[in-house]
Amino acid sequence: MKGNIYTLFYAAVLGTVCAMVLTFAASFTKPYKDANAKAEERKNILLALKISIPEKASSEKLLEIYKDNVQEQQRGSIKTYVYSPSDDNKGAIAMEFAGPGLWGPIKGFLALNPEITKIKGITFYEQEETPGLGGEIVKPTFRDKFVGLMIRDETGKPGIIIKNGGEVAANKVDGISGATMTCDKVQEMLNEAIRSIVEEKQ
Repeated sequence: MKGNIYTLFYAAVLGTVCAMVLTFAASFTKPYKDANAKAEERKNILLALKISIPEKASSEKLLEIYKDNVQEQQRGSIKTYVYSPSDDNKGAIAMEFAGPGLWGPIKGFLALNPEITKIKGITFYEQEETPGLGGEIVKPTFRDKFVGLMIRDETGKPGIIIKNGGEVAANKVDGISGATMTCDKVQEMLNEAIRSIVEEKQ
């Protein structure tokens, strides 16, 4: 009986100590996790806007480049990130997009030219899609397809198409083979973002 009581007491004490250690560790590392998450977000905004950044830039350097080049502006209900260099051809306006993917949320940034007519860049900073299939959305080979893509069809309707095969169109790119569902979901969230900023522009 005493042995059982001792075992239960020991387990309770050990569990309490472990919980306290984990709680302390989580609170101690939270500022660093938050800082890293913020740096990753800033990095993706810079990449979407096509702003050059060093390959192994520190969090501090990314923040410095961001502050020197990006202006945060509210466009109606949309928070935008504006890059306005002296060369107007390089200017861009970015906005966040998000939505449910096949296995989890997908988040990223979509950058358009200042005239809001075509895509300048796109990045994904959160996704849980299948590696080698839907997970390929983060690769430059997929993202680069969007650069220069018109955001309206030939009738003027806002929206893009991500689909393999079919007719060629100024607002269409090929999807990823074997990842049709992921591409459909990306198309849906991008079109929602495009429609929202086009409506704010009018």
